[in-house]
Amino acid sequence: MSSGRYLLHHGLLMPTVAHSEESLKYAENFLVKDTDVFVVTYPKSGTTWMQEILPLVLNGGDLTPVQTIPNWDRVPWLEETRTALVVDCLPSPRALVTHLPYHLMPASFYSSKAKVIYVMRNPKDVMVSSFHFHKMASFLDDPGTFQEFMEKFLEGQVLFGKWTDHVKSWRHTELGDRILYITYEEMVQDLHGALRHFSDFLGSNLSEEAIQRIAEHCYFNNMKTNSMSNYSLVPQEIMDSSKSAFLRKGIAGDWKNHFGPEQEVRFSSVIRGEMEGESFLFPWDLE
Repeated sequence: MSSGRYLLHHGLLMPTVAHSEESLKYAENFLVKDTDVFVVTYPKSGTTWMQEILPLVLNGGDLTPVQTIPNWDRVPWLEETRTALVVDCLPSPRALVTHLPYHLMPASFYSSKAKVIYVMRNPKDVMVSSFHFHKMASFLDDPGTFQEFMEKFLEGQVLFGKWTDHVKSWRHTELGDRILYITYEEMVQDLHGALRHFSDFLGSNLSEEAIQRIAEHCYFNNMKTNSMSNYSLVPQEIMDSSKSAFLRKGIAGDWKNHFGPEQEVRFSSVIRGEMEGESFLFPWDLE
């Protein structure tokens, strides 16, 4: 691990390119409003996709913000340095994203009525996506070989710690009907259905026409061409898209093109072991 590239916050690695002691302090003391909506993800689980979808669900399908405002200002990360600069410009209800585990949310969050959409993705695909991201992002350490990166991922020596810890922290909350769980895979399979879920959950009452319009815009290949969302605005020395596109494939199951049989067995057995005793099933558990 390179010093200078990361800071450690409650034992979790975060890149200094977007996080500072000040921004984390700001997140800790953030005053959550009852109308706020948070998308929570472990990194590489569909965050950028949700930054595209959420404003459209909240505003009835008006494409203006997603075509004119970069996603990091449109739906900022609670824990990142930009939030303090843009949060006062956000329309109500405010849409924010975070990679924080449940216990590191601001104190005001727990007593608020703010809603959460928690998006999970097959950890094998998460790891593959993260591996490619480390190759193109100069502010992250070189991932090494796929095998080496897999071991780091399983040990939690990656951004925001262990996947299993993150998922478990958000599955065991006292949020009741304030939280909606969805998987990346369900969104890939049936985006219209996912949008209806979000609309019902957030009380948006979207018409079928609005759902159709949002879905059309948010299909991965359409979103990939949106310069406000595909990170093409970021200088090449920070994110080198010639090494790997930031928005790469947007599919489920790409891990099958990367894992060897032994790696798959090892990865699955570690994840299964750490999720033992959990009462929920994921779509990929049934593969």
